[in-house]
Amino acid sequence: MGQESITNTLLNAIENNHLAQALLFCGPRGVGKTTCARILAKKINQDGTEREDEDFAFNIFELDAASNNSVDDIRSLIDQVRIPPQVGKYKVYIIDEVHMLSQSAFNAFLKTLEEPPKHAIFILATTEKHKIIPTILSRCQIFDFKRITVKDAADYLKYIAEQQGVEAEESALHIIAQKADGAMRDALSIFDRVVSFSGKQLTRKAVTDNLNVLDYDTYFSATDLILENKIPELLMLFNKTLSLGFDGHHFITGLASHFRDLMVCQHPDTLPLLEVGEDVQQQYQEQAKKTSKDFLLNAIDMANDCDLQYKSSKNQRLLVELTLMKLASITYDGEKKNANFIIPASHFTSNSTKNGTVAPKTNGTAPKEVEKNNEEVALEVAEPQVAIVQEPKENYQPTKKIQIKTPEKRVSGLSLSSIKAKKAHEQTKTPDVPHEELPSESFTEGDMQQHWDDFVHILEGKGRKILASNLQTDVPKLKNENTIWIELPNNTMKKEVEREQSLMLDHLKQKLNNYSITLHITVNEEVAKKFAFTPQEKYEKLKEKNPAIDLLRKEFDLDF
Repeated sequence: MGQESITNTLLNAIENNHLAQALLFCGPRGVGKTTCARILAKKINQDGTEREDEDFAFNIFELDAASNNSVDDIRSLIDQVRIPPQVGKYKVYIIDEVHMLSQSAFNAFLKTLEEPPKHAIFILATTEKHKIIPTILSRCQIFDFKRITVKDAADYLKYIAEQQGVEAEESALHIIAQKADGAMRDALSIFDRVVSFSGKQLTRKAVTDNLNVLDYDTYFSATDLILENKIPELLMLFNKTLSLGFDGHHFITGLASHFRDLMVCQHPDTLPLLEVGEDVQQQYQEQAKKTSKDFLLNAIDMANDCDLQYKSSKNQRLLVELTLMKLASITYDGEKKNANFIIPASHFTSNSTKNGTVAPKTNGTAPKEVEKNNEEVALEVAEPQVAIVQEPKENYQPTKKIQIKTPEKRVSGLSLSSIKAKKAHEQTKTPDVPHEELPSESFTEGDMQQHWDDFVHILEGKGRKILASNLQTDVPKLKNENTIWIELPNNTMKKEVEREQSLMLDHLKQKLNNYSITLHITVNEEVAKKFAFTPQEKYEKLKEKNPAIDLLRKEFDLDF
């Protein structure tokens, strides 16, 4: 019910003595609940017999439950209720924001509300009826206040503007009414503020600048760019909006509301839901003809997802930009692979080239020759095994010689064949040369050992630590003039070194300039016995050095 209809209903109840002693006014803020309660409180004691100068203001008591919500505050109110009025018939108690009372305060107030004195009338006002306990609601006559529509608020603002001599555009008044969100009190305060800012000429631009709202034209332009798949221009429009002080969340939520308004315009029955001026309504209807229902549904869904993810996003601007690019790709004629499809950048590059805005550097090459060269490059990429050989210009012939190359068989990098091929590559020896022609200089054992150690360090740098460790097990010696002798502790090391000995020999031959060097490897069983490979052998070795360790093991019953 509206404020005027509720007031008339209550006044009729007063005249017929049918007014309840507990009333509850509920509705959104700014719709006139408290104002209506004050009007009613002044009319309650007027029976037509009072003098003109008689005032019943002493019979009206107001309590703000938002700041007086304790049990003591309610007890103080109850003590006042017991005292009858000095003038008039009723005492009226207006409790604003009654839902803010605590549970204990509600319980203390309940008994008085159940059995109030005959001279007491309670008017409770709240914006959140669901927070009031049911026992209180059951004892009140409830009146629901509705929001004032945008059209009614705009019409009343137009009436005020005419009375005050202000020339106001209809769309400007509708923006004020929308910003008030159904509260006429807020609409009037906004109107006063805007008039004091812009003077007697109230334009739509002045209202949008003063209220920090985006103009309709911004969303009309953005929608046109989305329908035309112009992603670069759309991103520049968003950047311009950010530079004006608006944030991305405000932009994307406004764009979603714009899509909703366009959908409303597509059917005559829902057209009254479009709460804008007649001039702007015409723009909405024209743009609604360009959009399809499927596009608007997808666009609203994408914009709503962006709205939900905005607060939790770490890069909020990027989130909005990605959403705008997806919106501009909905009506793209190209093939779409998934719901997150975005028009590729090459599409805009080619369009710029066709329009003459961007031209590639050709270095004197004509466009047709560039296309021809591109085709030849594409041919080479598609068929890499074909090589075209063209003879010099002096002996130019119209025919071309084509040589077909046989592709080499590739081996997987994770197969055993690849490992074998790698070993074969590492063990590749120098080409066979007659032995008589190869140098065979004499060398000392110290030089040989020095180059041996250098090679071990090279292996460690390459990460081949196992082979390097095997070569360091014994110090190499010269068995004769060209034979190097090394003793290893077991056959496993011997096999490993024999498999890789070509690497060592090639290094030594080059460094010592002697290609007659050979390697002699033996296994010394005595040396092998010195190595303890098992826990039992390790324990026996420790027991030989310190027999007391056996007593320690037996005392604590330990395992070795």
